[in-house]
Amino acid sequence: MAKEKEAKKAFVLRMAPDQLEALQKWADDEFRSLNGQIEFLLHEALKSKNRLPKERS
Repeated sequence: MAKEKEAKKAFVLRMAPDQLEALQKWADDEFRSLNGQIEFLLHEALKSKNRLPKERS
């Protein structure tokens, strides 16, 4: 049986305007949306610290 994709949850993120602008430029450079870039960076940080949850079988 195919693994069902979990629904994403929305939340508010407050940050300094200069950080937001820097993230937007980085996202543009990598052809990602700002949201996609933030998700990518968080995933990479979690992976590098072995903080990702174990996959369910």
